[in-house]
Amino acid sequence: MKVCVFAASSSRIDPAYMKAAGDLGTVFAREKVHAVYGGGGIGLMGIFADTLLAGGGSITGVIPGFMMKEGWGHSGVEDMIVTADMSERKKTIFSMSDAAVALPGGVGTLEELTEVITLKQLGQFNKPVIIMNINGFYDHLIEFFDHMVKGHFMRLEHKDIWQIVTSAGEVVPAITNYTGWHADPKVIARI
Repeated sequence: MKVCVFAASSSRIDPAYMKAAGDLGTVFAREKVHAVYGGGGIGLMGIFADTLLAGGGSITGVIPGFMMKEGWGHSGVEDMIVTADMSERKKTIFSMSDAAVALPGGVGTLEELTEVITLKQLGQFNKPVIIMNINGFYDHLIEFFDHMVKGHFMRLEHKDIWQIVTSAGEVVPAITNYTGWHADPKVIARI
């Protein structure tokens, strides 16, 4: 199983988020989950990759060329795919993955998460989407999704696109127990 992980590149964040990233790396290594991620060597991305590699896990990084030139790539990730730009990076990550997991992060992580939700809503990514709501990090986003449903910008059924967990230990069971979302998402894509 290959699972993409979206995560912050910031290192100046609450240690609880760093612990969650490390815990997820440990779980993936133990459960033999091959990770696909943004290729970064710092922040939650770096902690996740470091922990996964230390546990003997397998990982593929996907990073745009300009980020590699800046030295932002993880030096310990041997399987590194360099893309032309950010759009190609996401397409590559999504196409390689059997599920998507979002750790806490900034606008880049939010953009990746909302794109994969949009793709699933349109029937283009029919796989599990897991939001790791560590210490309530995503509470406001989840409330905003509820606000969208109440305002009829999304259907109530669309709230079933993602699953919410609060710890790394819940991620693999959420993926393996996933039974699907909607037989034909395009039928309910239009509001």
